[in-house]
Amino acid sequence: MQRRILCVAGAVGLMALGLTAPAAHGAAFGIFEQGSKGMGMAGAFTAQADDPSLLFHNAGGLAFVDEQQITTGLTWIHVNGTEFTGSNPFPGNVREDLKDLDATPIHAYWVRPLGDRWRFGLGLNSPFGLSTEWENKNTFSGRFISQRAELQTFDLNPTLGIQLTPNFGVGFGLIARVSSVELERVVPTINPFTGAVVDIAKVELDSGLDDTGVGFNLGILHKVGSAFSWGLSYRSSIEIDYDGDGRFTQISTGNAVLDAVVARQLPFGRDVDLETTIEFPEMASLGFAFLLTQNLLAEVDINYTGWSSFDALPLTFVGLPALSSIVPQNYDDAYNYRLGFNYTTARGSQWRFGYGFDESPQPDESVGPLLPDSDRNVFTVGYGTVGGKWDLALMYLASDSRETSVNRDNFNGRYETDAVLVGITYNW
Repeated sequence: MQRRILCVAGAVGLMALGLTAPAAHGAAFGIFEQGSKGMGMAGAFTAQADDPSLLFHNAGGLAFVDEQQITTGLTWIHVNGTEFTGSNPFPGNVREDLKDLDATPIHAYWVRPLGDRWRFGLGLNSPFGLSTEWENKNTFSGRFISQRAELQTFDLNPTLGIQLTPNFGVGFGLIARVSSVELERVVPTINPFTGAVVDIAKVELDSGLDDTGVGFNLGILHKVGSAFSWGLSYRSSIEIDYDGDGRFTQISTGNAVLDAVVARQLPFGRDVDLETTIEFPEMASLGFAFLLTQNLLAEVDINYTGWSSFDALPLTFVGLPALSSIVPQNYDDAYNYRLGFNYTTARGSQWRFGYGFDESPQPDESVGPLLPDSDRNVFTVGYGTVGGKWDLALMYLASDSRETSVNRDNFNGRYETDAVLVGITYNW
């Protein structure tokens, strides 16, 4: 009985913890909306890169900056609570909901010339994020996988640009990333006296916002003529070593003998050191912009994210080797496709529209309560003025329903969700 309790607690705990690891943007929980002008065109901005958000979209655009500019803003993300419908044999015919999510990742950029050819830029943004919490989390049927999870990242991105010719620019920079993860879940086991599954512990994990990693970004922008430009952008993978704490709180089963055995097997009442390593994948974008008429510009982008680097996650409970493990993830590389339009009126107002398709990198066996990801369609509209102070954008994410019958934790069913995003950027 003691061995069974230890194995179940360790294996389920590690599996749930492994799922807290971030991957990147393809769909999943990357945040591609890092400037409201580009957001209004569904993120199709690689071949334009003509406002300070170029530091995220394409550093090559920095070479063409001719005056100091500062922008600050945020993106309000509202995810309408995900609906889950269970299937047999587990969790059976249940219907449960994630709480509505509201998040406001920020962005801020400063760019300026350094003489005739060189330019400098400094960016701050949050390119990845996750926040999920299930309603009625203490009775939620998937509480042994996740009750609540949160991932935060902040990037500081100093960048240099050089104008090699009047029409060709190159940019390159460093990315310093700070990140944290949190998780709450319940550990179950089988009551050997009744054969029923019972909750035996609550687990809270917190890495703190002090784990860091370093990468780089590169970009080129070629303005072939007044009516056509193309750009290529690359952001490297970034590896972060997380050092955190785990705390186990015992849940009484109502059986004193079983509770006593559990108390001897799990480290209740103290923080447990936890270590893991996560590799955020590389990203690349290729874009082409066309001036269709004097007032109408169109751009098409193809974006790649190297999710396949996220194939497994090592978890180490320091001093507790029986709880340590390697958790498979097996994500796939993913592409997304973006089409945007920018129409400038005779008075200088700019109306922007866009459509995108995001491909999910998540295999069916990893779809679960922590992150039920799916392919999604992106529809956007935006507004600004030439040289104006404000850029605004509205985005609707229509996610496909996602059903799994091969979940790694045998937690199967169908997930449905959608989201609305509002972007606001102020230009100094």
